[in-house]
Amino acid sequence: MPNIKSAVKRVKTIEKRRALNASQKSALRTAVKAADQAVVATDVEAAKAALITATKKLDKAATKGLIHKNAAARKKSRLAKKLNALSAQA
Repeated sequence: MPNIKSAVKRVKTIEKRRALNASQKSALRTAVKAADQAVVATDVEAAKAALITATKKLDKAATKGLIHKNAAARKKSRLAKKLNALSAQA
C-alpha cells in the first residue's frame, strides 16, 4: 500500500474502475454471445433483437474506450453478416 495520499487515492480509484470495466466487458461479451446463439438457433426475430442490443453495447464500449473502435466495428460487421445470411436462408 502506498504512503503518499494521492497514490492511495489512485489505488482506490483504479480498483473501482477495474471492477466497473470488468462488469461492462462481461455484459458486452454476454450480449455478443446471445446474438450468436440466436443466429445458430435460426430464430430471425430474436437474432435481430439480440443484434440491436449487442450493437448498442459495442458502440458504448468503443466510445468509453473499453474496446478499440475497430474491434467494435469488426464484431458488429461479423454479427450483421451472420444475421443477413440467416435472413437470406429464411
